[in-house]
Amino acid sequence: MKCTTWGQYMEKLEDFLSGEQIILGFSQNTLLAVLLCGLVATASGAIARRLLFPRIIDLISKTERIDGKDIFAPRSLGWMIGFLIMSLTLDWIGSNGDPVWNENYMNTISNLFYAGFVVLMLLAAFRLVDYIDVLIVVEGDDMAARRSLASVAESIGRVVVVVVGFFIVAGLAGVDANSFVAGLGVTGLVIALAAKDSVANMFGAISILIDQPFNVGDWIVVGSVEGEVISIGLRTTQIRSSADTMITVPNSNITNSSVENFSQRRFRRIQPTFDFEVNSDPDALKKFCDSLCKQVVDDPRSMKSEDSWIRVKSFAPSMVIVATNFYCMSSAATQREFTEDILLMARARAKDNQLNFHEPRRREHQQL
Repeated sequence: MKCTTWGQYMEKLEDFLSGEQIILGFSQNTLLAVLLCGLVATASGAIARRLLFPRIIDLISKTERIDGKDIFAPRSLGWMIGFLIMSLTLDWIGSNGDPVWNENYMNTISNLFYAGFVVLMLLAAFRLVDYIDVLIVVEGDDMAARRSLASVAESIGRVVVVVVGFFIVAGLAGVDANSFVAGLGVTGLVIALAAKDSVANMFGAISILIDQPFNVGDWIVVGSVEGEVISIGLRTTQIRSSADTMITVPNSNITNSSVENFSQRRFRRIQPTFDFEVNSDPDALKKFCDSLCKQVVDDPRSMKSEDSWIRVKSFAPSMVIVATNFYCMSSAATQREFTEDILLMARARAKDNQLNFHEPRRREHQQL
């Protein structure tokens, strides 16, 4: 019964598509069917891009995007779905119906739609690599580590898409894959020798990813280069200097050099010195040191109280030098603010103990 019913539907389809050629070899109903297929393909692409893709990503994603932006499919994904549906429907109509059209012409059109689907699929895959960060989860929700992993993963993903796409496009162009791979085997050694620096940089990226001497956003010093890590690629790492210039460093250079990571500091050191007149009272100097040290250590921004101190360091012909050693939280803003407050505290404690800071011009005036 089902077969008969299906056969009846096919007969109705053949009757619907039949007719005289009126435009470009199409019958009126065949042209209408092709236009309808185009509308369905366009609508399907729009729905897949705006509704289906975000839902799929929500299902498979493990966390939010690093940049906090919403997930939205690239336009090439919608066109890819549309081209695929258009190619499949034209093939189905040609195989199951009896359309009135130029068969050779429509086979070429269908093949072009399929080729467009493949190219758009590769382009969409290249664009979708940007969303790979939603699949990356690190222990402790370390955002810097996520940025580093995402940066390297995106570089690897793009390389994979380009390589796979090259073979697919070569296949569509009619290149024999077996002979092509054999040719690559012959020239592989030459290519490897020519690209040994690039290979070393790739292994450098993997080493950085595994060892994690730094992450994206860290402030580092590598050799003569100092700045903030912007991205870690498959071949190079980009660092923005304090002069706001972008410096590109090969990964192999980084793995073969010592890396100083300022962002991994647990605390920051503050070491101001104070110069007093040489005739300052020793007891007043001791009281100054003790009172200032207590005030600084009691501040909630202070750290490592057991290693904090302030003492007379040395004597010069015209002054007494007092050295300090304090620690604060690892924040540049906190360090600047705390340093300023320590200097103001020192001024107040010196006034309390009737101590005068060394002033070379005043002593020269007194000698005259």
